[in-house]
Parts: sequence; structure tokens; C-alpha cells
Amino acid sequence: MSAISSSLSVASLAATPSANTSTATQKVQQPANTAGDTVKLTVSQQVYQLYNQGQTVTQIASSLSMAVSAVNSYLNISSQQ
Repeated sequence: MSAISSSLSVASLAATPSANTSTATQKVQQPANTAGDTVKLTVSQQVYQLYNQGQTVTQIASSLSMAVSAVNSYLNISSQQ
């Protein structure tokens, strides 16, 4: 039992932040500047991304407010006749 209690005391010491780790933790917890981190995807990129995520052509067309034929065109899918 002494081995278990000594490992618990080591774990409790590791869980207690020192002054240096507290400062580092505060820096990590600060939110990122989202204004500079925004990326605008083109319609073509959005279509490919949604398609690669498993959405159907109809779902993509609906979510991007475009025609199914336009989505097919972006994905180089020929329309079935």
C-alpha cells in the first residue's frame, strides 16, 4: 500500500501547478484571434468539401442554394439521361 500512496502523492504534486506552468496554461487558454483566422472558400471548394463529407448532390445543392446540375458540373458528374 505504501507504493500506491507514494504514487498518489506524486500525482497530486504533478497536478499542482507551479508559477511557470500556470502562466503557460493561461497563454494556451486564451482564445485565438478569429478575425485573422477566417478562410473564405469558393463555391467549388465548398461543393467538394461537402461531397467528401458524404453529402449527396441533392443535399449539397440545397445547402448552397444552387441547382443540382450546377453541383454535378462542379463535381464533373454527367447527368443521367
